[in-house]
Amino acid sequence: MSHLLNSLTTELRRGTLTLAVLSQLRTPQYGYSLVQLLEGSGISIDQSTLYPLLRRLEKQELVSSSWDTSESRPRKYYVLSEYGLEVFLQLREDWIKNSKELYNLLKGEEDHEFN
Repeated sequence: MSHLLNSLTTELRRGTLTLAVLSQLRTPQYGYSLVQLLEGSGISIDQSTLYPLLRRLEKQELVSSSWDTSESRPRKYYVLSEYGLEVFLQLREDWIKNSKELYNLLKGEEDHEFN
């Protein structure tokens, strides 16, 4: 059971992480700043998950990246592309709608359990 539960939890989390990352890229962020922003909201993400996700989002043209070499340590910054912003806004709308529907469904289940 625990292997199945872990697998289902990972599957459920995958889409939410993508949306969470997109939500923080309206302003340019580098990997570590992104991890900190997400963790500040209670969403933990490992760097071994984050960087492949950022590369995939860049390949899908949702995110663009650029190097900042003005500091002593060069940093790669990521930001939503115009297309990425459009996709994010639609995903956010869909997520909110689906979350409300699912919440009502699960709340209904809870009411049945305790009555």
